[in-house]
Amino acid sequence: MPFTTREIENPDPVTRVVAADAAMRNQQAEQSGDDFGEKMVLNMGPSHPATHGVLRLVLELDGEIITKATPDVGFLHRGDEKIAENMQYNQFVPYTDRLDYLAPLSNNVAYALAVEKLMGWEIPSRGKAIRVICCELSRISAHLMGLGAMALDLGAMTVFLYTFQEREKIYDLCELLTGARFTTSYTRVGGQIRDLPANFIPQLAKFLETFGPKLDECDNLLTRNRIFVDRTRDIGVIPRDRAVAYALSGPNLRGSGIEHDLRRKHPYLDYDQYDFEVVTGTTGDCYDRYLVRIEEMRQSAKILCQVIDKLPSGPINVADWKNMLPPKSRVMTKMEELIHHFIVVTEGLKAPPGEIYFAAENPKGELGFYINSRGGGVPHRLKIRAPSFVNLSILPELLPGCMMSDVVAILGSLDFVMGECDR
Repeated sequence: MPFTTREIENPDPVTRVVAADAAMRNQQAEQSGDDFGEKMVLNMGPSHPATHGVLRLVLELDGEIITKATPDVGFLHRGDEKIAENMQYNQFVPYTDRLDYLAPLSNNVAYALAVEKLMGWEIPSRGKAIRVICCELSRISAHLMGLGAMALDLGAMTVFLYTFQEREKIYDLCELLTGARFTTSYTRVGGQIRDLPANFIPQLAKFLETFGPKLDECDNLLTRNRIFVDRTRDIGVIPRDRAVAYALSGPNLRGSGIEHDLRRKHPYLDYDQYDFEVVTGTTGDCYDRYLVRIEEMRQSAKILCQVIDKLPSGPINVADWKNMLPPKSRVMTKMEELIHHFIVVTEGLKAPPGEIYFAAENPKGELGFYINSRGGGVPHRLKIRAPSFVNLSILPELLPGCMMSDVVAILGSLDFVMGECDR
């Protein structure tokens, strides 16, 4: 029914209340500087597929533009650092599997290297080579997961299927090596739980023969794909100075053009004897971080080929039978070894008093362990420097000014794992 002039001038009571409320809100907006009705607070996660875990983001939006971003972490906190204070050093190895659970082998190695630094140990050359195999297989597997998930978030499902096909082959290798596909617990302080199976190296070589062409297919599907390029280029740019200020590490730091890789800067496991390139970007956007991970997988495959060619023979564990489990053959025939076996199992290795920090170049960045020891079989304090936690700290500065649709691309390019972040 059309309104008359009188009805418009004298609205009904409900209309007057609504109009008065709108006037009051406008007055409040003028006083506070906020545009009521224009801004929206959006809760993203913690159970959102694009957050790749239990990350919660509280986003303030002005239309489609993000004006404020607040990460909320801790949903997967398990108190790993406190647990370590009540466990023997080797008993904590399975807990390191659950940090970056996409790269459990490299977590095991980083932790073992930290305790070995405290003990003053250096493992034999063959043990180092086996650990390099573990670390580089983990790097390829984790980058394949990050690449596939990022591509899927942006609509490229084919690449997701290709990457998971290759990860399945790596899981088969892990099962052959460790007996487990996911949470491996293969490394021990002072060495490995067992040597390489007889057919492992041929299977690894077979995988490397086919991996290069498969990675090239993924590269061809994405790198010059117009939609993928438009969704990632000049999106989520992290300048060099901001990357350093936030202490980023791994591909996220190198994507901003900073050539920092612990395998090259502070070599461990004889990485200085292998020929590989430290890959860097130029712009620091999502596209650069994607390109860095693609090329890093090629470099990891190159390192693995060199390990196969140079694989030394000999022992894999430190020969300190007062702190390492003696060989089973000697335990069954010698009383001293039987006694040491019993002591190591019941009391753990005897670490000297002191404190150390050791960091390794993990797929997500610098995974560090600080250990404070007062002597004995358990640490007094253990602190984990989780690269995912540090890398996520830049989100409150990185997301404001971006479109809401760009959040999934930025999160995918940062490639974090919440098990490691929350610890």
